[in-house]
Amino acid sequence: MAKLTYRFFSTSLMRSITFDMLIPGDLPETRAKAGGFAGIKQVLFLLHGYTGSADIWVSEQLAEKYGVTVVMPNGENGFWLDGMSTGHKYATLLGEELPDLISAVFGVKLDASNTSVLGLSMGGFGALHTALAYPERFGRAGVMSPALIVHEVANMEPGSGNGVANYEYYRECFGEPSELLGSKNDPEALADGILADKRKMPSLYICCGTEDFLLPNTAQMHDFLVSRGIEHEFKTSKGGHEMGFWMEYTEKIMEWMYGENAEK
Repeated sequence: MAKLTYRFFSTSLMRSITFDMLIPGDLPETRAKAGGFAGIKQVLFLLHGYTGSADIWVSEQLAEKYGVTVVMPNGENGFWLDGMSTGHKYATLLGEELPDLISAVFGVKLDASNTSVLGLSMGGFGALHTALAYPERFGRAGVMSPALIVHEVANMEPGSGNGVANYEYYRECFGEPSELLGSKNDPEALADGILADKRKMPSLYICCGTEDFLLPNTAQMHDFLVSRGIEHEFKTSKGGHEMGFWMEYTEKIMEWMYGENAEK
């Protein structure tokens, strides 16, 4: 398993940044079978949660098993959205700049046939939003315990907030709360846009623990998708907002994405 940290100047964030990659296929037996380095075939973008960083929770064994290159960007606390301020375009970074860079550097075209996204909590929101905002580029999304708080933020007033952050933070990430519903930052609006344009919907796997405080929000998204006739996987099982649950479902989602019965 090759490990790479790549530094470049990001026009989305207007500064030099790094991202990490795991690239399978460097084991002697793998190279012998492939007649050399096999190159990048499948790419999975891994999205961290609020207060997190570009950590890896997909094991090297899983990446090797499925032959998947794992890309770990750092979205800071930006909700993987294009914020209002200059240098806060996290959606553009993830959906455009990083795939374009990887395509150019490694000589592989990234599109919906070989590019997926997986995230937890804030990153779960980011995975869903990214797949719906860029369905031609991301064919599959694993959405774990997603922070689907769009309706909550849309009702915020100046001076308000919640136990996580204040009004100014949410306004920076999501835009004017009064204009949020139906905007490019609203996953429901993005899904409706795909349907209206008769584009191919990305495949979605959504999961949440039965003891997770975000379960009602996740169930609401499930109900929305059902109401629109959008096929998706929706799973709940015992667990809270915790790494044990996410590790369990990372294995299940990787099998769903890349296993023998996965959509090709």
